[in-house]
Amino acid sequence: MSLSGKTAIITGSNSGIGLGIARELAKAGADVILNSFTDRDEDHALAAEISKETGTSARYIQADMSKGDESRALIEKAGSCDILVNNAGIQHVSPIDQFPIDKWDAIIAINMNSAFHTTAAALPLMRARGWGRVVNIASAHGLTASPFKAAYVAAKHGVVGMTKAVALETAQEPITCNAVCPGYVLTPLVEAQIPDTMKEYNMSREDVIKNVMLERQPSKEFATVEQLGGTVQFLCSDAAAQITGTTISVDGGWTAL
Repeated sequence: MSLSGKTAIITGSNSGIGLGIARELAKAGADVILNSFTDRDEDHALAAEISKETGTSARYIQADMSKGDESRALIEKAGSCDILVNNAGIQHVSPIDQFPIDKWDAIIAINMNSAFHTTAAALPLMRARGWGRVVNIASAHGLTASPFKAAYVAAKHGVVGMTKAVALETAQEPITCNAVCPGYVLTPLVEAQIPDTMKEYNMSREDVIKNVMLERQPSKEFATVEQLGGTVQFLCSDAAAQITGTTISVDGGWTAL
């Protein structure tokens, strides 16, 4: 499957899931736009590295996804958008009666509102090109819930709902919109949490992963960023042309419980 000639914008993609998706799409031949709120030399170096590895064009564009105008400006600065992957996200854990208002606002803005703004800006470009794919990285928490994560659960449920609405609006066009719902994914951030969790529970690495971190994930294995990238790549393929308005869970069976 080749995505040669396509331009993919992946929000929140200078690390973790977003970066993994960007790498897989570039390997398939897409030109990629990396993004985050920082503007460091290492951010631009990541793009240069992907370009060198894959022979595609890779750029980094700074934009703060908590701000609607910057979210829309990201699409405008890219100049072209065949594939939009709304991945940017943050998390905060707290009982709802103690949930900081600024944290609630930031989570809703970055996890949900940014996807509205980028999609609204990208659809005219996709229509002009006669083809498009919108892939929203939701979460198992877009389909189910956990305590103390009210803002994240609300935002991800909102993303799933918006996915369905956009799919219906574009159903008679060569544009699809779907959501990918990961469970726990082994990212550098998660990897860095393992040693402290081992100390907290006085457990081995294997036991803390299986019995603490992946308690709700029946496979007892992390998903990988490469698997998430492969799922997004599939949704961009011709084989997925009639898959729209739905969710694909990459959660080791979590939402089957």
